[in-house]
Amino acid sequence: MTDTSDEIWEPHAPATTARPRPVEVPASAGRLELLVAGTASVNVLAEGILEVTAEDPEGGTGDVRIEWRIPCVDVTSFWTPDPRGTGWLPAAWSAPRRTGLSRGAPVAALVGTGDTTVCAFAADREEALASGGVVEETGEFRFWVQAAGRLTVRIDTSGRHFGLGLAELADWWAGGRPVHVPDAARLPAYSTWYALHQNITPGTVERQAALGKELGLDTIIVDDGWMTTDRTRGYAHCGDWEPHSLPDTAAHVARVHDLGVQYMLWYALPFIGKDSAAWAELSRFTLVDAPHMGAVVVDPRYPAVRDHLVDRLARAVEEWGMDGLKVDFIDWFGVQDPPAPGPEADCGTVDEGLHLLLAEIRRRTVAARPESMIEHRQPYVSPGLWPYATMVRAVDCPLSPQENRQRVVDTRLIAGPLAVHSDMLMWHPTEPVEQIACHLINVLFGVPQISVDLAVQSPAQRETLAFWLGVSRDHVDTLQLGGFRPARPDLGYPMITAIGDGTTIVARYAALPVATGTDAAGEWRTLLVANADADPGVRLTGGRGTAEATVQDARGRTVGTSTVHLDGGLVYVPRGGLLTLRRV
Repeated sequence: MTDTSDEIWEPHAPATTARPRPVEVPASAGRLELLVAGTASVNVLAEGILEVTAEDPEGGTGDVRIEWRIPCVDVTSFWTPDPRGTGWLPAAWSAPRRTGLSRGAPVAALVGTGDTTVCAFAADREEALASGGVVEETGEFRFWVQAAGRLTVRIDTSGRHFGLGLAELADWWAGGRPVHVPDAARLPAYSTWYALHQNITPGTVERQAALGKELGLDTIIVDDGWMTTDRTRGYAHCGDWEPHSLPDTAAHVARVHDLGVQYMLWYALPFIGKDSAAWAELSRFTLVDAPHMGAVVVDPRYPAVRDHLVDRLARAVEEWGMDGLKVDFIDWFGVQDPPAPGPEADCGTVDEGLHLLLAEIRRRTVAARPESMIEHRQPYVSPGLWPYATMVRAVDCPLSPQENRQRVVDTRLIAGPLAVHSDMLMWHPTEPVEQIACHLINVLFGVPQISVDLAVQSPAQRETLAFWLGVSRDHVDTLQLGGFRPARPDLGYPMITAIGDGTTIVARYAALPVATGTDAAGEWRTLLVANADADPGVRLTGGRGTAEATVQDARGRTVGTSTVHLDGGLVYVPRGGLLTLRRV
């Protein structure tokens, strides 16, 4: 083995003293070439799965790096959890990803034909530089991960479905991270953001909560606008978090609870706005200025900042009776070169202060309401945040069903125990019911959030919403907790399968055949196929025998029943419709 660490042109990588040297790997690792900067140890966990540790040989905080190459053969895509991070194969000289507590996660996968794991990895710490790309000179794919002091990386070249490999890496992260996810976090929710924006009043909120309850929406998330009477957007009014648009807040929350609906409230956690009363005291603890937002991001290394934010957020649950918080913009704490902490700071790093801030918010809310919920959002998907959240939402992509699907799937693959929510679904008032159904099918394997004015939906639109929200609720265990098999990340996941206990659910986003055999679909008694493609012809392949088929349209109305063959049978399912197969 030769030292190849100097062969790659890296114009975007930071200067480092880490000098990777070749390390022998067992034959079971396959055609993998490993280089490590620092004192190295290699542990074989299973066939094709290695754990590699690098430590500063001086026992200090010097850079260490773990680097490896494999032949880039029969590869279709490179997967990461970043928004729009999946698909193409980057070059080895591309800029590395910098991950931290508040942004991204140190994980990636090289996916091969048949959705196999050519190579996947995860690191044991949030703060890292990570890179992966094609070596143009050799046709290999090179990975490297770099951090300070000590670093452990798991590498998977097992060839199994890439979703299985990523789930196992997430399970590794989960060890020692206590996380409780209330049942309500996995049920469909209503959000006010796209529907109402800042036009928040007790009456509008209670109206949408009542209408949503009729359709199967048991939680309402009230977004921006409740803390100000200003309606010009921006964040200049953040920081005081007084309920100017929700007077007599506790009584208002009680009225929503009387409807049988849980209530969550939005906070832009890092921002202190220039028009807030808190500005005079807290703006001196600025981490970064955000003049285009009308605010600054405050520095959680200071106890005064943490005390203020914790008290402001916790009182929503403690005093007003809220059921949880939507904690937004955590990624703004991820400043690459923060200012040196002043004498009033009690933390050396921003991440240390952020841990303390989020942990105290979670402690206070759980103490007041043990089943309280906290929503985070992509791209802050780090496993270090899991103890402080119950759900994580796909980052904003209004009216983009395919993008919503991809972001939900990418987040699901490494979300561990957290519930994964879609970005809020919205549509034009004249949207046909078939397309509304497709919006819901595209996020079927996450928790749908709805954000349209429910008062203006037609009876047919409401019927469609109720039907598909019912599918989400009735099959929550399979959809969210079953075996998760998204197909073809290179094509944006045109088919997704979830395998539960006796029930398998397939969503079809392109004119693809549906495998019904046990290898692909598990030992099912009931198999559901949701059709979000314009082609109604659903071809069944790979199974044995026959099944009773029921076809429903986008509104849930039965439009056909028949007996079909599980290998070669053709069933016509309208766009936005559902096929239910039951074994004879």
